[in-house]
Amino acid sequence: MKSILITTVLLFSFLNGFSQEFIGSKKDLEQIKQNTKDFSQYVVNDNYKMIGESYTADAKIFPNQTKIIEGTNAIVSYWKHPDDISITHHKITQSEIKIMGAEAYDYGYYEGQTKKANGDLIDWKGKYVIIWRKEGDDWKMYLDIWNGVR
Repeated sequence: MKSILITTVLLFSFLNGFSQEFIGSKKDLEQIKQNTKDFSQYVVNDNYKMIGESYTADAKIFPNQTKIIEGTNAIVSYWKHPDDISITHHKITQSEIKIMGAEAYDYGYYEGQTKKANGDLIDWKGKYVIIWRKEGDDWKMYLDIWNGVR
């Protein structure tokens, strides 16, 4: 009996770990998904102006093992990297999006790759949570927290 219970719990956890749940209007969900894809492209293209515009004016980011960074200018400064380093890949995979009026959250996993000046490539990945706010007809990130996984 104990082995059946353990097997059932593990199977449920395994299947649930790969599911996606999106709750909200189709239009808003699609916009959040598109904004997420666009953000990854802005990171790869070093488009700091659009990275800044992806966040609300009072946004806060919570990078791994650092203090909270607040405001557009500080957030853009965080995302800037030395000229001899580039982000060659950035992808966000959403596990869940839930829209609640003019706010929403999503969480999931991210991955990417950095190319160093000497040509070395560094792969990275982790998990994240984003709180979104609707401003006019657009969804922008208000709180953005992430940390790496091994």
